[in-house]
Amino acid sequence: MFVFVLQLRHMLAGQSEFYLFALFSTAIWALWLLKVLLSRRYKPYTGEFHGTTSVVIPVVDEPLDLFRDVLARIVAQRPDEVIVVINGAPNAGLQQVSDEFAPLVRWVHTPIPGKRNAVKIGTELSRGEITVLVDSDTVWTDGTLPELVKPFADASVGGVTTRQRILEPERSWITRWADWLENTRALYSMPAQSALGQVGCLPGRTIAFRRHILIQVMDDFMHAKFLGVFLEVSDDRTLTNLTLKAGYRSVYQATSLVYTDAPLQVKKLFKQQLRWARGSQYNTLRMLPWMVAHAPVLAIFFVADILLPFLLLGTIGGWIYRSVSGTGTNLYAAILHTYTGMTGWFWVVAMMLLSSVLSMAIRQIRHLHEKPSDFLRLPVFIITSTFFLMPVRFLGFLRMAHASGWGTRAGAYAGGSDDLMAELERAPEGPADLVDRTPAHVLPTQRSGEDSPAGASVAVRARRQTAPARATPARRRRLNPLAAVPYLIALVLIALEALVYV
Repeated sequence: MFVFVLQLRHMLAGQSEFYLFALFSTAIWALWLLKVLLSRRYKPYTGEFHGTTSVVIPVVDEPLDLFRDVLARIVAQRPDEVIVVINGAPNAGLQQVSDEFAPLVRWVHTPIPGKRNAVKIGTELSRGEITVLVDSDTVWTDGTLPELVKPFADASVGGVTTRQRILEPERSWITRWADWLENTRALYSMPAQSALGQVGCLPGRTIAFRRHILIQVMDDFMHAKFLGVFLEVSDDRTLTNLTLKAGYRSVYQATSLVYTDAPLQVKKLFKQQLRWARGSQYNTLRMLPWMVAHAPVLAIFFVADILLPFLLLGTIGGWIYRSVSGTGTNLYAAILHTYTGMTGWFWVVAMMLLSSVLSMAIRQIRHLHEKPSDFLRLPVFIITSTFFLMPVRFLGFLRMAHASGWGTRAGAYAGGSDDLMAELERAPEGPADLVDRTPAHVLPTQRSGEDSPAGASVAVRARRQTAPARATPARRRRLNPLAAVPYLIALVLIALEALVYV
């Protein structure tokens, strides 16, 4: 804030210099003010919805105690059915835990790894008017489901998401930071976008859609490519986009609360944030023409999300260039003239730190009102959000058209030339739907345990015996020329920024 004020004063005094940091800070404050004004109009829905609900849980591998708790909390809220879709390698432990909650819970298995395919399978098997997609490590609180479906009393609402927090945030600085980010989104971005009926991304830890919308958009969800690739990640953003384009509203229900886990290692945190950055910015460019025409405020939010890391990069690059070249105006000259030697630099650094903490505290006032003790952690939050998250978003933009997998699940889609998920993403037909199905004489909608011996799962009894697939030679990885598009955009933006300094 201190540097911003000095730069703003210098430019308003009629000087010829232009400062990217002043533009960066202006954008940050303008976006915050827009979110504050819009979020003041937000109110959670209170109407009652009496339709049927199906919960679909894609799962690869989870600690059994956690998964049992996840299912127990969901079952306690009495949805009409719960479908667990185990994807990837068979998992006897997950099957057994699912069977403990039969007949309300039934499970199916598909050897094809990938959340999108699991969502497709679960949606096709479901019967409820509302399909609730739940991550396998997401813990519901009392009232999550009845509050979540209330917005569907409005026929114009097509998708709803919950308020989300991190389990046991005191475990480490990573979980504290992740919980802080989640709470900030819940207090500013989500209510602001929901007030417009256009939440740009309904976070998928727990997300509900009208089933007929999912069926309607499933082909695009499973096959549509952009920049030459099918991106498996960012399934929640993709479903949100398709729901908005179908003419429905997407909203946030603050009274429906869930908890989820966060990575405990920096490496896994980096992979998670990179995955989110790639998927978000990929979908922003893909959705941009529609947003400009139908949701201009949403376009402002998401385009700014792309541009801000470039402005920060240009700011740092400009500081380095002006320091090395000795060009530019010394904005601290008056202070250094008044307080000579190290005293002057002490005051400069002190003013910079104090103003940074104060400006961040203003923009985080709602979170600090809920948790005043976090005021002492503001410097750590600023440093982590700026010097960790911004570079990750920049890298995510560059790599948005590279095929790769999730990279954060053990035994899942680790990426690389022989990675199955990357191979599926490159396939022209998209991920396959391969699932253990019921034979013709068993109704597909029959729940596990109904008219079956010892409550055995229908999916267990009905497995097809298929011949093993023939081994196929590994295909050479083809270069995607469209993967260069983000790099070219980045080059143009950096070149425009460089013009400020030459």
